[in-house]
Amino acid sequence: MIRVLLADDQQLVRSGFRLILSMEDDISVVGEASDGAEAIARARELRPDVILMDVQMPGTDGIEATRTVVAEGHAKVIILTTFDRDDYLFDALAAGASGFLLKNADPDSLAEAVRAAAEGHALLAPEVTMRVIGRVTSHNAPSAPSPRPPKELDLLTAREREVLLLIGEGLSNNEIARRLFLTEATVKTHVSACLAKLQLRDRVQTVVFIHRHGLLPANPPNG
Repeated sequence: MIRVLLADDQQLVRSGFRLILSMEDDISVVGEASDGAEAIARARELRPDVILMDVQMPGTDGIEATRTVVAEGHAKVIILTTFDRDDYLFDALAAGASGFLLKNADPDSLAEAVRAAAEGHALLAPEVTMRVIGRVTSHNAPSAPSPRPPKELDLLTAREREVLLLIGEGLSNNEIARRLFLTEATVKTHVSACLAKLQLRDRVQTVVFIHRHGLLPANPPNG
């Protein structure tokens, strides 16, 4: 059973997420918090597997709460975002969030995100992935020489490199499976191998790694 803590200052939002997750046989909502300070306290008390964390909360916000929770090793954190503030998104990334989800995500995506985070394979909303890519690439000077490929890439098989680059394009496991004519389970295995060999925490760090090292072509193929 995956234990989940809901942290959001809106009771209606928490109630909606609780109702959605209560329909899943393998997920249990063990507590709620209405601000960051309460989220930290409840995380220490309840030791959930995953926290769904809003960013804009009174007092201690979700970013500071995420930083504390991750540093203390209490849970994986999925940030709930509406994209009204890009700086919140990237500050949360720096604080150690494992995944990002839109508040208007469908119920299946919410449950999938919780399971992925619990397994250490955090799920990124495609829109979030593209924002991460845009932010990283915007900080690379156009005139800068192409960085040398990191030596860690030598640890990957040819197939794992293919999967790695498709993660960098923002594709989900399901989309990668269709692109490479593999099963989704096989893709998950390759993703796990990439994370382990490159010593990356999750897909967020993987996307940053790929673009920081210039591993994608300037105009990656769309099909």
